[in-house]
Amino acid sequence: MNPANPPACGGNRARQMRGKPAITAAIEAEQPSAKSEAGADSQHSDVRRILLVTDAWHPQVNGVVRTLERLSEKLPTMGVEAVFLTPAGFRSLAMPTYPEIRLALTTPGEVRRQIKAAAADHVHIVTEGPLGLMARWACLKEGHHFTTSYHTRFPEYLRARLPLPESWTYAWMRRFHNAAAATLVATPSLATELAGKGFTKLRPWTRGVDTELFNPDRSGDLGLPRPIFLYVGRVAVEKNIGAFLGLDLPGSKVVVGDGPAMAQLKARHTDAHFLGERTGLELARIYASSDVFVFPSRTDTFGIVLLEALASGLPIAAYPVTGPIDIVGDGTAGVLSEDLGAAAQAALTVDRQHAREKALGYSWKACAEMFVGHVRDVHGKHEQAIPAGSAP
Repeated sequence: MNPANPPACGGNRARQMRGKPAITAAIEAEQPSAKSEAGADSQHSDVRRILLVTDAWHPQVNGVVRTLERLSEKLPTMGVEAVFLTPAGFRSLAMPTYPEIRLALTTPGEVRRQIKAAAADHVHIVTEGPLGLMARWACLKEGHHFTTSYHTRFPEYLRARLPLPESWTYAWMRRFHNAAAATLVATPSLATELAGKGFTKLRPWTRGVDTELFNPDRSGDLGLPRPIFLYVGRVAVEKNIGAFLGLDLPGSKVVVGDGPAMAQLKARHTDAHFLGERTGLELARIYASSDVFVFPSRTDTFGIVLLEALASGLPIAAYPVTGPIDIVGDGTAGVLSEDLGAAAQAALTVDRQHAREKALGYSWKACAEMFVGHVRDVHGKHEQAIPAGSAP
């Protein structure tokens, strides 16, 4: 285990909820009042140390890792210590077709031992990889209640690479998460979808953005013909980047990021500009200096890059799917359409200030408060107390 390795780390409302699926109404009802449930002064104040078990870790650059980094920074301000069990603490091998992802080589017994050694008040399982599987087994074996989070659409990701029916993978994912006391999901639309597939005990956990780093004031000249249509994120088959690069758009198409599909996309779309992986101020400048953020993915569960773009004053063009529909579905900060090219063109007319204002409604502090609130609530209620030795 490598716990020392994390970064420094009303009535009107009821009427609005009518006519919506029950799970969507419940999730949306909770989100604005996250602080009341998730504040640092929660009555369940006995949770002071949380172990987060994750197969997603450095050197990966993705939304899961970014969320964990921000949690490690914000939780101490609420009197909570975050410790991590990651592949960095073990020998590992590269995931086939995706070498950036390292899979830990260890045993269930060793993971069980390290969970005990962490002496945490609560275990949260972030991912469904090798470490997540073994941590789940250990918690069930010991009779510990635990929570999980649903970050990645593995059924769709696997189907994009292998002829494996999504129904099989969803059955396995459902079994994995339903053993937890709660499963945290990022958006109401995802909660509705998962509930329809038999997932239970779903709770909201939104994301945040650094609105000081990602700011319209960082705008500059990228030296490219305008308008500039930008994509930022992993360059992988499940991101559907080809749908963006194949559009007939004026100006320039720019891709920031790296991944296993890079060589293929560069060879096929010679008119596009591939800038590779960029971070920090350099990335913030690229966002603010572009004209539209094009998000072609149909499989993301949220898309933190959407918030980074909006914070930079960059309107969104995307498909009307989970993530975009939850963040810019009201049409004030972007355009959603099954015709992605039309959405990209229309997004050029969106007021950039509206995009910025949308992002100001999200913060990493609120994200951390919501997470801690759910953990303390579950811990206090002792939901899903499972007898030792009953691991399925």
